[in-house]
Amino acid sequence: MSDLSAPSLLQSTFLGGSAAIFAVNFTHPIDLVKSRVQINQMGVIQTCSDTMKNEGIAAFWKGLPWAYCREGSYTAIRLGAYTPVRDAIGAGKPDSPIYMKFFAGALTGGIGSVAGNPFDVLKTLSQTNKEKSIPLRTLVGNMYRDAGVAGFYRGVNVNVMRGIVLNATKMGVYDTAKGQVVRVSGWNRKDPRTAFFSSFLAGFFMTCTVAPFDRVRTKLMSQPTNEKIYAGLSDCLVKTVRQEGPLSLWRGFLPIWARFAPMATLQLLTIEFLYASFGFKGI
Repeated sequence: MSDLSAPSLLQSTFLGGSAAIFAVNFTHPIDLVKSRVQINQMGVIQTCSDTMKNEGIAAFWKGLPWAYCREGSYTAIRLGAYTPVRDAIGAGKPDSPIYMKFFAGALTGGIGSVAGNPFDVLKTLSQTNKEKSIPLRTLVGNMYRDAGVAGFYRGVNVNVMRGIVLNATKMGVYDTAKGQVVRVSGWNRKDPRTAFFSSFLAGFFMTCTVAPFDRVRTKLMSQPTNEKIYAGLSDCLVKTVRQEGPLSLWRGFLPIWARFAPMATLQLLTIEFLYASFGFKGI
C-alpha cells in the first residue's frame, strides 16, 4: 500500500459524489417510503400498497432528479471529503483516536448539509406529493414565489445537526470497524468483505442515532410551499413529542435502516472501488 497515493480533496469529493449518485438509483424508492411513513403515520406495507395502487410503480422514483443533485453536493462532501479531512487533522492511521475520526465525519457532514439543503427540500416535497408529479421548474418557482430564497433552507438547522450526527457515526464507525474486522478476520483493509461488514455495521448505528433528526427534518421540509406549519426546529420537536409521544421520533426506524444499510454499503463499497481503480489508498 506504500506506493498508493492519497486523493486530493477535489478528487476525493468527485469520487464520493459519483459513488453516491450511483447508489441512490437503488435506494431512492426506500427513501420515498421512509419519508411517507414519517409524514402520513402509516405502516411500511400500507404505504407501499397505497403508492403502488394510486400512483404506479414509477412513483417510487419521484424526486430522483433532486436526489441526484443532493448526492452530488451533500454526499459528495460528507463522503468524499472525509478521507482528506481525516488525514489533514492527523487521524488517518488505523490506531488514531476514534473521536478524531468522528470529528472528521461531523465536520464534512455539517458542511455538506448546508450545500445540499435546497435539493433536500425539493426532493422531500417531490417524494411526499401524492398527486401528479410537479415539473422541476414549477416546484422551484412555487417555492421561490411563496417563501423566497429562505424557503430552500427550511429545516437547515436540523439538517446540519442530522448531517453531523449521521456522518460522524457513519464514517467513524466504518473507519474504526475496518480495523476491528481486519484484526478479527485476518482480511486486509482493501478486501471487499472488510468494507461490506464494516459498512453494514455503520448503517445500523447510523439509524439509531439519526432517526429523531430525520423525522423532524422530514416534517419541516415537507410543509407546503405556501404554508408554515412549524415555526422551526424546537416547535416541530415539541409538537411531535406532545402529540405523538417521544418514541414517535423513531417512527420509520425499519425503512430508515432498510435505506441506510444498503445505502452505506453501496456508497462505501463503490468509493473504495473507485479509489482502487484510480490508484488511491482506501479509507
